[in-house]
Amino acid sequence: MIKITAAEVNNLRKITGAGMMDCKKALQESEGDVEKAIDILRKKGQKVASKRADKEAKEGVVIALANEDNSFAAVVMVNCETDFVAKNEDFVNFVRSIAQKAIDEKPKSIEELKGLDLNGRTVEENLNDQLGKIGEKIQLGGYEFIDAPASVAYIHMGNKLATIVGLNMNDVEGAADIGKDIAMQVAAMNPVALDKESVSQEVIEKEIEIGKDQARQEGKPEEMLEKISMGKLNKFFKENTLLNQEFIKVSKTPVRDYLKGKHKDLTVTDFKRLMLG
Repeated sequence: MIKITAAEVNNLRKITGAGMMDCKKALQESEGDVEKAIDILRKKGQKVASKRADKEAKEGVVIALANEDNSFAAVVMVNCETDFVAKNEDFVNFVRSIAQKAIDEKPKSIEELKGLDLNGRTVEENLNDQLGKIGEKIQLGGYEFIDAPASVAYIHMGNKLATIVGLNMNDVEGAADIGKDIAMQVAAMNPVALDKESVSQEVIEKEIEIGKDQARQEGKPEEMLEKISMGKLNKFFKENTLLNQEFIKVSKTPVRDYLKGKHKDLTVTDFKRLMLG
């Protein structure tokens, strides 16, 4: 049996929130593969925390901005090593200047953003300058953008989480407030996709497999597993796709219905979410 270290167990526990012994057993069963261990915990009915994508906690600043006519929004994450640097006003303003450059120039990728001119030097050179000035590793950790008729940006308290949302209409009364409410929904509920049609086949197949294994461990007959797993999949869609989630501001109302209540044709075109940690 593969030897699992205490550090590996603790890392999985931080990612999932599961118990130490459960994490150890899952890592042994997966032969040390963290992603497989996460799925093993889920199949055994463990409630797994949502920090699957980020294996290491990183400090930094996340800034989201929209342009003046709300036709374009961008979110930028710059990582550093300590919370002390992340809370420094000069560092926050530096990250904001990169986000503003993204708004002004509308780069299509993080690499394109790195190459843009910022005060006579590229963004990447500015990042390296900060490294020399601060003495910590500084890197552009993420960049996303949305180009939509109504593009809205939202920064959660502390600059550790930010979202952007695109709506298909900009002439609806209160569009900016509606967009902000949806951006806050994305921040709070962390949907995996816009609608069930947007969920990848890989994720769907994994959820079906997990649903079957959960039902099997509950003692359900084999001939019922497919039906049960599809029911669990539909629940997954309801809880994890933005338009089907219950709107946090209106109880028992899906986001889709909330939007239609504002205008029959109003919907979300896209959303992006960046978070530290």
